[in-house]
Amino acid sequence: MDIQDLNSLVEDPASVPLPLRLAAIFTIFAFIVFMGYKLVIVDQINALDSVERKEIELKKSFESKQEKASQLPAYKKQLEEMRFSFGTLVRQLPSETEIPGLILDISEKGIFHGLDIDLFQPGAEIRKEFYAEKPITLKARGTYAQLAAFVSDISGLSRIVTIDNISLAPSGEKKLAMTATINTYRYLSEGSEQ
Repeated sequence: MDIQDLNSLVEDPASVPLPLRLAAIFTIFAFIVFMGYKLVIVDQINALDSVERKEIELKKSFESKQEKASQLPAYKKQLEEMRFSFGTLVRQLPSETEIPGLILDISEKGIFHGLDIDLFQPGAEIRKEFYAEKPITLKARGTYAQLAAFVSDISGLSRIVTIDNISLAPSGEKKLAMTATINTYRYLSEGSEQ
């Protein structure tokens, strides 16, 4: 094979020996296959890899959303139960007009149980997110049984009332002095000033 055979390959391919023609055809075919692979197939392989990765992400997202969707009836039921419980609790909170009556009920229970009330002082209302707290400072004297019956009656009220900061100290013969903070609560409706 010489240079002249290569020149004739372009000008007159029929005059070139068969092995050289086959080599030239194979080289051209290999070049076309290589360029086709580089220009078309590599891009398609990269696009396929990208789509496969996205498919995996979408499957995970779908499974997560399907799991949440399958629990939706349970969540709805739980939400309804929470709304019912919240409504029940809100009904236990007195309105602004019921607070004086509730304070009167608490003081009457103390008197009913024979307590000597030294101090019954409603404090300033403390506003929270959706409710207001009304503390009442109480100082009373009585027997252990009288104080226990009073606290028991307070816990039995139909409205939410808590007793905090209870301290007991001896006060005379067979009597105890109790100091406590009684908290009553009321719901702040959306129209009330915050």
